[in-house]
Amino acid sequence: MTQLTKTGIACGFLMTTASLAQAGVTSLTVESTNSWSSGHSGQISFVNSGVDPIEGWSFWIEDGPAITSAWNCEWSADGNRDSFLDAGWNGIIDPGETVTIGYEATGLLEQTITGAEFNGMPVEINYAGADEGDGDDDGSDGGNDGDDGGNDGGGGDDTGDGSGTTPGCDGDTDGNGAVDVSDILAVLDGWGPCPGCGADVDGNDVVDVDDMLAVLGAWGDCPSTGPTNKRIVGYYIEWGIYGRDYQPADMPLDKITHVNYAFANIGDDGRIAIGDPYAAIERSYPGDTWDQPYRGTYNQLNNVLKPQYPHLKTLISVGGWTWSGKFSDVAQTAQSRQIFAESCVEFIRTYNFDGVDIDWEYPVCCGLSSNTYRPEDRENYTLLAEELRNQLDAAGQEDGREYLLTIAAAGGIDKLENYELAELASHLDWVNTMSYDFMGSWDLSITGHHSGLYANPDNPSPNQNVRNFYNAHHSVLPWLEAGVEPDKIVMGVPFYGRAWGGVNPTNNGLFQAGTLVPPGTWDDWSSGATGMNDYTEIASFIASGNYVRLWDDTAKVPWAWSPDNHGGHFISYDDAESIELKMDYIKDNSLGGVMFWEVTADREAELLDVMYQSLEVE
Repeated sequence: MTQLTKTGIACGFLMTTASLAQAGVTSLTVESTNSWSSGHSGQISFVNSGVDPIEGWSFWIEDGPAITSAWNCEWSADGNRDSFLDAGWNGIIDPGETVTIGYEATGLLEQTITGAEFNGMPVEINYAGADEGDGDDDGSDGGNDGDDGGNDGGGGDDTGDGSGTTPGCDGDTDGNGAVDVSDILAVLDGWGPCPGCGADVDGNDVVDVDDMLAVLGAWGDCPSTGPTNKRIVGYYIEWGIYGRDYQPADMPLDKITHVNYAFANIGDDGRIAIGDPYAAIERSYPGDTWDQPYRGTYNQLNNVLKPQYPHLKTLISVGGWTWSGKFSDVAQTAQSRQIFAESCVEFIRTYNFDGVDIDWEYPVCCGLSSNTYRPEDRENYTLLAEELRNQLDAAGQEDGREYLLTIAAAGGIDKLENYELAELASHLDWVNTMSYDFMGSWDLSITGHHSGLYANPDNPSPNQNVRNFYNAHHSVLPWLEAGVEPDKIVMGVPFYGRAWGGVNPTNNGLFQAGTLVPPGTWDDWSSGATGMNDYTEIASFIASGNYVRLWDDTAKVPWAWSPDNHGGHFISYDDAESIELKMDYIKDNSLGGVMFWEVTADREAELLDVMYQSLEVE
């Protein structure tokens, strides 16, 4: 996090008296969004209730929370004063828009702030909710996207780290998305001449009975602002055509904006290579002819289905858990990077993909033991992305189209230390965070949530990362703290669960020891028991009455429990409720959308429907 020089007011510009009068920010709203035994996370928000845009902002508060970090701003502390400066990307605030900065602090939120100024003018402090120490933890360490899994997946409700702007509606004086009692109180408080204040709903510089009638007439939630530009990125697995019998046409492509095709491999020559030639380009589908350039799933996805869904973009995903072994080699030198990038451009031109998704698991360490690793992978990954970006952009100019470049990023803070986050992201259209596989039956000593939104401080794991940082929130936070634009961050969710067997029944199996890896949905002689269950199968378990669905209100995810099956069967997974909360998180933090692994595991599109309806995708 870039910090300001500790000089008190963090204001890097001058404003005239006239511009200050039209700044439109008269109060700051402070809210605790989660708390735990020793601290809390919160947010400070403000709305431009004026008639002109605000171009650049800073504010300070005195005697406020004991802040330890902040995001969506540049923050510094000097004694009892905390100063905040816009992060650049959120420096312009249009009339009616709200900006929210997030923070973490020690202790609970108390109403102690004694003074505040915004752009050099005194402002009021409002507290949106008292902190009651409910034990909700947004986590404080960073996630692990899992260290096992093959190509089938190796790759909390907090609004507190939010960013960006939240439009309100007429009568919504505080920009919270609803016209309610707080807006009536704002009108009463501002009664009389009040040029430019938020309570002046009709904009006539006087707060009067007309404004009160406008508030009463607009009572309730603000209407939807319409479709958004959020992304819904879904992985399609090449091997799905076999035992799963899930063909490209089975995908609900009307609800997906981008398909990542998993996976392509890397050949011994350092060039991209088709993973399964039969599935990809040889298998015949109805309508195929003997003389077409290629058949298979590539043709079905890119030439048959994509024209039916003009909004759809497709990317070839390279690597994955099994096929990441050669990334260190292709990223090592300028020549190897050039060769690989050239091959990717040729590949997507040949098979009509719209871009490339790099799924390197992982640079520097922590993937398969057979992979090649180098300390310089960290810097070389950025250089590889830069070369890919340059060649894709040049090809796009030649072809008259835009070619996309994305990555699937580790979820764990220990692995993210091996990324140059801001530098890497600068070359990408967006980052897909693998915000899952945080816990699993590779460790039978303790059950837990493999895709919790937040950490649960009751987790007794001796591993500090697992206990505090392995959660979706902290797979996103490092990118935000590095200054990456929220719209470039697409948060991943799983359409599968991870399970333990032989689990101690205490606490309905949560945070207990297990003794075995239970069977998964698609186990065979090759995989053995995996403990990985599709969401569709987990839903059937619960519907059978043999399992109970339980809820962790701190981590904001469910688990399924059967004391009888497999000697005590504990399954960590996501369902409609937890997905909805994650969509709220994405919207509250102005993230670029959601990614999911993978489409065959949600046969009835129950989870996908929640995403589509919540994000209101165009």
